[in-house]
Amino acid sequence: MSAAKDWHQWHEAYAQPGSRLAQRLGVVRQQVRAALDTCPPGPLRVISVCAGQGDDLLSVLRDHPRRDDVAARLIELDERNAAVARAAAAAAGLGAIQVIVADAAPTNHYRGMAPADIVLFCGVFGNISDEDVERTVSHYCAQLCKPGAKVIWTRHRREPDMVPKICEWFEHNNFDGVWLSEPGPSFAVGVHRYVGEPRELDLGGQMFTFGSA
Repeated sequence: MSAAKDWHQWHEAYAQPGSRLAQRLGVVRQQVRAALDTCPPGPLRVISVCAGQGDDLLSVLRDHPRRDDVAARLIELDERNAAVARAAAAAAGLGAIQVIVADAAPTNHYRGMAPADIVLFCGVFGNISDEDVERTVSHYCAQLCKPGAKVIWTRHRREPDMVPKICEWFEHNNFDGVWLSEPGPSFAVGVHRYVGEPRELDLGGQMFTFGSA
């Protein structure tokens, strides 16, 4: 993540009841749980891009019936956030969770985990340029997804509100809209399901530059 901001300190807002981030986290957790509930039987793979402290996924897996089916890879650049995520996974007995300290943009980091059943882009699309959002959605999201996989993503609603355009980009690239939060809050949470053919992961690709928004 960007060195211009203390991303470990930034995460403190998640613990503040009623904060925008706490509200968004609650919605994301609901959609992660719903996605897990509807996954087919058998082993599952989950990818979290710019995972932060991993609370959107790990807090759901802690008591979810599919917890032992899930192997996940969380990519996070801030070592302190990654340490929190590792500790949370260990405390919950989630032994198949990988937390990797790295820039989440290079596609090489997803080798062996893509294509996945669930892909999280939470806190990403509001911190990269709109051009990078379009390229990530149009070119790379399908490479990270199995057919039928769900992408759960977030974006702020500040003007110009790009949420409708992001939905268009997904839907023009073999993703069906599954769910979108109401436009009232200052944030959006979206869920899209990949309905295209399997795509090979473009190793050596660079999805975005974080902090370029």
